[in-house]
Amino acid sequence: MSIFSSIQRKITKRRVINTILNTEQFNVDVVNIHRIDPNNIGDYFCAPHHYFEVLKNKSLDIFDYKSEDKKVTQHFIDQITNNSLIVGGGGLLNRDGFTMQMQLFEKLTAKGKKIVLWGVGHNEKSPSSYGKISKYNINTDKFGLVGTRDFSMPGEYVPCVSCLHPLFDKKYDSTNEVGIVFHKDTLKKETIVAKYKDFPTSSNTKNLDELISFIGSCEHIVTDSYHTMYWAMLMNKKVVAIPNSSKFFDFKHKPVISTFDEALSQLKNSQVIDGLLEECREINIDFSKKVFDYLDL
Repeated sequence: MSIFSSIQRKITKRRVINTILNTEQFNVDVVNIHRIDPNNIGDYFCAPHHYFEVLKNKSLDIFDYKSEDKKVTQHFIDQITNNSLIVGGGGLLNRDGFTMQMQLFEKLTAKGKKIVLWGVGHNEKSPSSYGKISKYNINTDKFGLVGTRDFSMPGEYVPCVSCLHPLFDKKYDSTNEVGIVFHKDTLKKETIVAKYKDFPTSSNTKNLDELISFIGSCEHIVTDSYHTMYWAMLMNKKVVAIPNSSKFFDFKHKPVISTFDEALSQLKNSQVIDGLLEECREINIDFSKKVFDYLDL
């Protein structure tokens, strides 16, 4: 990105946020705002609008506020200004790329905006923060309802709503002892990819059906993708996780944490968590009833 483009984007972000803050707020309908990235299926499928009919076609990309297309930014302004918000899921907290938006939402609560946090969590990249997060970069007490996927943090514990996807009701035959699922960024790291060239591999860039089928075909999963870790655990797989942010360290049911160098030697320590799919689904269904009652849906 050129210096000019960077400066222009900063100007756009400030303009959009200031416009929203200086506009009267309404709660006419609802919009589910999260990171809509078709190339990262965890980000894409971690939002409740995929799973509840009342939220169908009511979604908004949290990155639209910095678009160079004025129609896109105006749409963002209109959607935020006119509607109640469901924010999440995903690692939207304690992450620089989402700080301005999350702080905007916090400020809007003082202007009568109804806002729900659903399945969000911390996502700090610095290894020095791993396992040490004690607070969020927003005050969750200001929001109407708060469901966070971080078990030890403020808010009601609500794991990722993607557990409601019907793909998890399918049965799969295990044909591989170990499968490797790379985060899309790790695919660029040739030495890591080469290290596992003799193993069946996939990535979080695949379509969901393909990735879930791949997970289903394996007894053990080694991954540095948060949602692959989660989905594999839902499917009663033994998981070794390689963390790339703080988000791996606050799931209720702890995976085995390792590195790409040591992961294979740690497979023997991983365990199946029985009943996890049913547990996560029940929590999300119960939370949805509270959300829809609060938002009058």
